[in-house]
Amino acid sequence: MERALIISANKETSETAEQLLRIEGCGRTAVAASGSEARRLVKNEAEPDIVIINTPLPDEFGQELAEMISETTSAGMILICSGDVADDIADRLSDSGVNVLARPVKREVLQRTLRLVLNTRVRMAGVKKESTDILSRIEEMRTINRAKTTLMKYLKFTEPQAHKYIEKQAMNNRQTRLEVAVRILAQYE
Repeated sequence: MERALIISANKETSETAEQLLRIEGCGRTAVAASGSEARRLVKNEAEPDIVIINTPLPDEFGQELAEMISETTSAGMILICSGDVADDIADRLSDSGVNVLARPVKREVLQRTLRLVLNTRVRMAGVKKESTDILSRIEEMRTINRAKTTLMKYLKFTEPQAHKYIEKQAMNNRQTRLEVAVRILAQYE
């Protein structure tokens, strides 16, 4: 984990969270004392891996801030609030993927929640990479299929002939099928 953001007006909570993040291997931790400062950091700095919000903040409660950060980043989110409103806020933020903890929060509970959020984020990063790879392969297949269709249209190849032509060109020219397809499309389109 590279970067964390702690948003809290309470210095003691910030220090505890920072210690736990260091234990979990966080490289850099930024601390914001207000919602407006946090919004500026999220907008202008590198995207955090995890965000911890200790409510209420001096300029806002923090629920809207948590929603905004969860919508604009892929950061893992923990929101700490008083026990009397925790269930209500957890219901409102459940679709945003924000983990809500009721105060008072024991150090062990915060540490377990941090690990859970970080592990989930690592897993989601793997899924995101896999998704990107799949989308890239789909786009590659589309381009190759467009090149086959172009060969079928202009050179009157059958689909198997077009496929074999692209494969042979790729092998003979030591190129990928995608590179051959792009060259074909550039030539005929």
